This record gives sequence, C-alpha cells and structure tokens, in this order.
Amino acid sequence: MRPVKAALSGEILHSRNYTDMSGALKEVRNRIKSVQSTQQITKAMKMVSAAKLRRAQDAITQMRPYAQKLQEMLSNIVSSSDGEVSMSLANERPVEKVLIIVVTSDRGLCGGYNSNLIKLAKLTIREKYAAQNAKGNVQVLPIGKKGYEHFSKNGFKVVNQFWDIFSKLTFENVQTAAQYAMTAFANKEFDAVEIIYSEFKNAASQAYIAEPFLPVQKVAQEGNKKKSDFIFEPNQQVLVAELMPKILNTQLYKAVLDANASEHGARMTAMDKASDNANELLKSLKISYNRARQAAITTELTEIVSGAAALQG
Repeated sequence: MRPVKAALSGEILHSRNYTDMSGALKEVRNRIKSVQSTQQITKAMKMVSAAKLRRAQDAITQMRPYAQKLQEMLSNIVSSSDGEVSMSLANERPVEKVLIIVVTSDRGLCGGYNSNLIKLAKLTIREKYAAQNAKGNVQVLPIGKKGYEHFSKNGFKVVNQFWDIFSKLTFENVQTAAQYAMTAFANKEFDAVEIIYSEFKNAASQAYIAEPFLPVQKVAQEGNKKKSDFIFEPNQQVLVAELMPKILNTQLYKAVLDANASEHGARMTAMDKASDNANELLKSLKISYNRARQAAITTELTEIVSGAAALQG
C-alpha cells in the first residue's frame, strides 16, 4: 500500500506543479503578445510621424529665411526711426502686465517635448516676471491642447481662444492669435509679449526658445556705425503701419511651423526608441519563456521517473 500511496501523492504533486508551470507560461505568452501589439503601434506611429515630418520640415525650411529677413528689416526700421514715426507696437514702457504665448502640441507620445516647453515657460515666468506674476499680471496664451490643459489646471490665467490652431494649421488662423496680441499690446493691456516654442533643428534635435514678440526689438548700434538709411515710398508712417503687423504675423507663423516640425520629429524619435525598447523586452521575455518551458519539462520528467521508481519499490 505504501508504494501506491507514494505514487498517488506523486501524481497529485505533479498535477499541482504542472498547473503552476502552465499558468506561468501562459502569463509570459500573454506578455509577449502584448509587447508585440504595442510594438506594431509604435512602428506605425513612427511611419506616420516620418511622413508628416517631411511636409512640416519643407514648410519651415522654405519659411525661415523669409521670416528672418523680414524680422531683420523690421528691427532696422524701428532702430533708425529716432521717434520720427509713431510705432505703437515698438513702444517700450515699464513692464507691469505680461502675455506669454506657449506653443505646445495637441497630442502626447512625443517624449519630453511638451514638458520641456512647459518647464521653460514656468522658468521664464519665475525668473523674468516674478514680480508681475505675484500681482497676478501674467497671462498665458497657449497654442496646442497640451499647454492649454496644463496651464488651465494649474491656476494660470489663460487666454482660451487659440489653443486649437493645430487642428487646422493655416496662416489665417495663426494670424488671429497674433492680431489678438498686437491689439492688446497697443491698447496697453500688456506691456510685454513673449513666445515660448521649439525651434526645429533636425528629427532628433530641437532648441527650446523664449524670445520677445512685443515690443518690436531694436538692433543694437555698434560704436560709431551709421544707422541704416532707408528710402520710404510711400511715406514712412504709412509703410510702417502697413508692414509691421504683417511682419509680426509672419514671425508668429514661423514659430508655429517650427513647433509643428519639432513635434513630429520628437514623436518619430520617441516611437523609434519605444520600438527598440520593445525589441529588447521581447528578447528578455522569450528567454524567460524558454527557461520556464525547460524547467517545466525537467520537472515533469523528474516526477515521472520518481513515480516509476516508487511503483517498482
């Protein structure tokens, strides 16, 4: 009777061990399938971002030289005017009220892109406009859903009219945001306007920038260097009044195009890294699965041999 009992107890133990092993193997198999599914998504998102990046990169590459030359021309005109012409958008006054334009993205899954922009905006407010912020005189104009959600939830005064510009990115839509800032500055609702955005370098690199938007910055004169001598046709007052808003519209549009290209580059890089990480995780899981299978087979063979030996005894 003792060998029979031993055999029966061996069969029960074998059954329990087999159930435990099969459960562990099933869990690893499920994890492998889950990682493979995630990897398919990250690869698809990388391909989509790469296609969008090509178009966004072409747009900003063509726009940047034009926008930079216009900005340089505007700064030179403002610097050489000597107060001869009324320029409400170039008037420097004590900074009491500030508007910060923060350009983020509508969607996530792009690494630290949005968090870096938000950090830079907060750093600018904390270090440059701390006194104004303490009085509640700093407002944020977010362009992009991520920035709008963050600043709205964290107690900042938010201009909530322009955050969805990326849903239909056109010059006309960006122009409405620029016109809002210019009108508010001219009406002395704000004394300074800054733009926080990401300047596109390449798919793997972006520069996070905080630059003045209003008042229009003057070019510093070096030593005895003569000022630029412009011939205005029609007269300077009419020309500046017409050109200045258009150049500022272009400046903001350039920043938004830069941000758009940066977003797709950051997302493509993030999805590429995520796909590589999924590969590494799959390798590790497959090794664990094979080891678990080998352990299950070894345990099963050991139990069979032990059971046979008990029956023979």
